[in-house]
Amino acid sequence: MPSRPPRAALPAPSSPPVVPPAPAAPGSVVAALRAAGCVFAEAEAELILAAAPTPDHVAGMVERRVRGLPLELVVGWAEFSGRRIAVAPGVFVPRRRTEFLVAQALAQAPDAAVVVDLCCGSGAVGVALAAGLRAVELHAADIDPAAVRCARRNVADIGGLVHTGDLFEALPGTVRGRVDILAANVPYVPSDEIGLLPAEARDHEPRVALDGGADGLDVLRRVAAGAPDWLAPGGCLLVETTRRQAPEAAAAFTGAGLRTRLAVPEEEYVHVVIGVRP
Repeated sequence: MPSRPPRAALPAPSSPPVVPPAPAAPGSVVAALRAAGCVFAEAEAELILAAAPTPDHVAGMVERRVRGLPLELVVGWAEFSGRRIAVAPGVFVPRRRTEFLVAQALAQAPDAAVVVDLCCGSGAVGVALAAGLRAVELHAADIDPAAVRCARRNVADIGGLVHTGDLFEALPGTVRGRVDILAANVPYVPSDEIGLLPAEARDHEPRVALDGGADGLDVLRRVAAGAPDWLAPGGCLLVETTRRQAPEAAAAFTGAGLRTRLAVPEEEYVHVVIGVRP
């Protein structure tokens, strides 16, 4: 038996050497993104080029973006409250609009010592709250193991704990009745409207992080009903919702015995329901 492949299997002497593709130039990255319909092609190209581990990774990252993967998942992070939050495939990407909820929480409870980030996803809300407070005991929880793994990466530096489970069932009993801020960025898209979401959300984010049931308020009602047992006296619950859903959401808070008000930014792109335990 020969100790090497037959000669016919070897490259012909006249064949050109195999050369790896040249790293994509900034101009070609912009052109590819613009052709795919990316409105902010120049800005996205800068982020992709900066995030690529090596120049040879750029082409693959551009291809994933052109195929519709959210930019945050392509580069591996999302900006939220001035911080870079690690994100991963299969995990809800934090929205900049939710920074309004964080601001409302800090204004309502500036001296909070115990914070819970329920339905935490990447843990962005909990991280932002901890950054805006002094010493804080942070607990985050999600039902999705992929989200829990991602959140643990983000809260590790601030000493937070991340738990797996369905809403309050995930939390340790030691925080019952002690929570000063309970932030719950619950899913609130009505089930029959999931198909109307942008492709980046409906195709690349977990349905469990989007689908709020028939009217979008199923999870919100469960959180409102359970919150009083976990809040400290004067502790607050904050949940993001839409203008259309806000009256029903506020009613759920009031029905749970919370002093309730709505906070709305000038742009009115989101409503935050705030409930305080008497």
